Amino acid sequence: MVHAVTSPPRPARPWRHGAVALSFLAAIGLVVVLNQRAVRGGEAPADPGFHLTNVAAQVGVDFVHHGPTVDAKLDNIAPLMGALGASVSVADVNDDGWPDLYLTNSRFGLPNALYLNRGDGTFEDVARAAGVADVNRPGEGVSMGAVWGDYDNDGLEDLLVYKWGYLQLFKNMGNLRFQDVTEAAGLRHWMNSNGAVWVDYDRDGLLDLYVAGYFRSDIDLWHLKTTRIMENSFEFATNGGKNRLFHNLGNGRFADVTDQMGVGSTRWTLAVAAADFNGDGWPDLFLANDYGPEELYLNDHGRRFVLSRVGLESDSKSGMSATLGDVLNRGRLDAFVTNISERGYLFQGNNLRLNFLPELGRFQQGAEGVIADAGWAWGAQLGDLNNDGRNELFIVNGYVSADRDRSYWYAMSKIAGANGNVFQDARNWPAIGTASLSGYERSRLLVSRGLAGWTDVASAAGVTDEYDGRAVALVDLFNRGVLDVVVANQNQPALVYKNTVAPGNHWIAFKLVGTRSNRSAIGAEVTVEVGGARQLKVVDGGSGFASQNDRRLHFGLGRAGRVDRAVIRWPSGTGQTIEGPAVDRLHLVKEPGP
Repeated sequence: MVHAVTSPPRPARPWRHGAVALSFLAAIGLVVVLNQRAVRGGEAPADPGFHLTNVAAQVGVDFVHHGPTVDAKLDNIAPLMGALGASVSVADVNDDGWPDLYLTNSRFGLPNALYLNRGDGTFEDVARAAGVADVNRPGEGVSMGAVWGDYDNDGLEDLLVYKWGYLQLFKNMGNLRFQDVTEAAGLRHWMNSNGAVWVDYDRDGLLDLYVAGYFRSDIDLWHLKTTRIMENSFEFATNGGKNRLFHNLGNGRFADVTDQMGVGSTRWTLAVAAADFNGDGWPDLFLANDYGPEELYLNDHGRRFVLSRVGLESDSKSGMSATLGDVLNRGRLDAFVTNISERGYLFQGNNLRLNFLPELGRFQQGAEGVIADAGWAWGAQLGDLNNDGRNELFIVNGYVSADRDRSYWYAMSKIAGANGNVFQDARNWPAIGTASLSGYERSRLLVSRGLAGWTDVASAAGVTDEYDGRAVALVDLFNRGVLDVVVANQNQPALVYKNTVAPGNHWIAFKLVGTRSNRSAIGAEVTVEVGGARQLKVVDGGSGFASQNDRRLHFGLGRAGRVDRAVIRWPSGTGQTIEGPAVDRLHLVKEPGP
C-alpha cells in the first residue's frame, strides 16, 4: 500500500515552481538556447548508457506486415497508396500484470496478431482464438491501427480497430475472448482512418472516442468512382476525411457529436494526441495533419472545442506523428511532430513544440539540427530509455524501399509543383514503378542531454535496421523496470528491442486505476518530484503514429535513490499526493473516492 494524501476535485492544474514567472524574453531565450545546442548536440557520438537488441524471433513475435492493395485505377502509384497500415498497440488484455501486443495487417485475408505475454520472456499469438484476427475482409476494409481502452469500466481492456473501411469495436469478455459490438455501439462508420484516441473529453468517467479521417469517407479505395481523391494542396489541404468525435452514452452506445463539439477537421489528419495543454483541467486535442499545419482544439469545459491560434497556423508541413512528453522536465507537456526531409528536394524538418501556453499563449519551436532532420519520419516516442531522468526520442523513417538505384523524388517534385487540379487526380501522378521514395532510411535514436541538446546514438545503441518504420511503442515488456521498444514496419517484420540499461540508475513506475475517472485512467497525469526537479507524464489513449504505449507510467531517476513525492491529477479533477514512494518498483494506485 502507498501512503496517499488526497484533495477534493480541482478545476485546473496550478502552474507553479516559477513557471508562471517566465517572461516572454526568457521563454524566447530558452528556445534559442535549445536550437543552438541541438545543432552542437548531434555532432559527436556518446555512450548512451543502454543497448537495444532485437529479440523478436527469440520471444516468439514473428509478425510480418503486408500493406493494402487498392483499385487498379491507382496502379501508377500503388506502392505509395499501399504504404500505410503497420501499427502496434500495448495493453494488458487479461489483467495478469504482463503487457501484451496487438499488431495490424492491412491486406484482405491476412490476420492481425495479438501476442499474449506469457510472463516467461515469450509471447504467443492468440488473436484467432480471441476473435480479433480476421478483420481484414472485402467490403469491410483493412486495418490501419488500433487503440485500447476500457469503455464500459468493467476492468477489461476493449479494442477499437480503425481502418480504411468500417470501424470495429471489440468488447473484452474475459478469458481472452472478444465480441464484435460495433453495430450495437453505433460505431459502424466507414472512415478511411489512420489514427484514433480514447479520451474522456467531458470528464464523466466514460471514455469517448476521437477518430481521424484521412481519405474522404465516401471513397472506397477498392471500388473507385473517381480518381480525384488526392489532396487539393500540398501546403494547406482541406479536402481530407472528416474527423469524428463519438460520445460515450454509458449504455454501450456512442453518439456522433462532431459538429456540436466543433472538431470535424478535414485536414488529412494522420495522428491525434489528447492531453491538457493549457492547465485548465480539460483534455485538449492536438492534430498532426498531412499537407498542412497542425491544429490544437482547446476544450471549453467539455461543452465544445475551440480551434485556437497557438503558433501552429502558418507552419505548413506534413505532420505524421503526434508524440507528447515533458521534454525539459518543466512539469509541462510538449509535442513532437514528425515531418519530411530529403536533402536536395525538400527540408521541412520535424517540429518540437515547446509548450508556453500559460505564459505566451502559444507553442515555441524547439527543433533544430539533429532533432529536426530525420528523413521521411513517421512514428516517434519520447521515453527514458537509460533511466537517467531525461527523455530519449526514438524515430522511425522511410517511405517506400524498392530499387536502390531509382528514386521517385524528381517525379514527386514535378507533380508537387503542378496546379492543384492536376495533382488532385491520381491518374496524373507519374508512375512510380520500382523506384524508391526516401527508402532504406535508418531509425534515429536521440539521447537528451538536457539544455546541452540531443545526440543521435542509434548505431551505438544497436539500432541499425533500414526497414520502412511506421509505429513505435514503448513498454516494459519483461517487468524489469526498463523501457523496451517495439517497432511495426511496413511490409516487413516487426522488431522487439529488448533494452539493457547500464547499472546504477533508479526508476519508479505507476499503474493507475480510475474509480470516479475512467477505469483505464486515460488522461491522468503523474508528476514525480525529486530534489526540486520534476517530471510529468500522462496516461495516453493513443500516441505517436498508429501506436499506443504501455499505460504504466515509467520514470527514470538517475542516481537518486529517493522520490520526494508523486502528485497525481486524475481525469475527474481529484488530486492525490503520495509522499516518499519507494523507488525501483511499480506502484498500483487506485483513485480515491470523494
